[in-house]
Amino acid sequence: PAVLARPGVRRAAPSVVRVVGTACGLSVEGSGWVARPETVVTAAHVVAGEHDTAVEVAGSRRPLPAVVTAFDSRNDVAVLRVAGLGMRPLKLVKASAGAAVAILGYPEDGPFAATPGRIGGTVAVFSRDAYGRPVTRTITSLRGLVRHGNSGGPAVDSHGWVQTTVFAASVGSKAGYGVPADPVRKALARARAAVSTGGCTG
Repeated sequence: PAVLARPGVRRAAPSVVRVVGTACGLSVEGSGWVARPETVVTAAHVVAGEHDTAVEVAGSRRPLPAVVTAFDSRNDVAVLRVAGLGMRPLKLVKASAGAAVAILGYPEDGPFAATPGRIGGTVAVFSRDAYGRPVTRTITSLRGLVRHGNSGGPAVDSHGWVQTTVFAASVGSKAGYGVPADPVRKALARARAAVSTGGCTG
């Protein structure tokens, strides 16, 4: 729990946003983090099927429109371009097993929250993609309270560096899973013009 008080974590907190939109006629919300100027990383299932994605910044009453510029359903990661987003980018690093982290985001449609966690292993597993289809992918396990709405948010270490991007909670336990650095870096590298977000995840 002491990690929550580290200066790096406190510096990182303002660079975490709420991601909102509508898909299949339902409001969808999740979290995201600033990876580059005017660029946000989130989970693909948070923006799937949306045409009105926006980000909400703490302290601002007006959501900022977002354009999806990379959408990787296999690894459940998406990149958004957000014009006018003047927030400090966070550093993305390779996950370090055993590292104490703060899980940052907007869980359960509530206010910003930071909860303590610890990074587990990064392994290739037989899992499911953003649409629930079976795939083989690489994930980082995460111990700590992961709740609905944390998807797309970062787990940052004491330096405020992003160790993993949360995409799911583990059913029946205080744990979850994150996207490791490599798929996120690849998504950022190919983020250019607007891309399709596919169908909604239901």
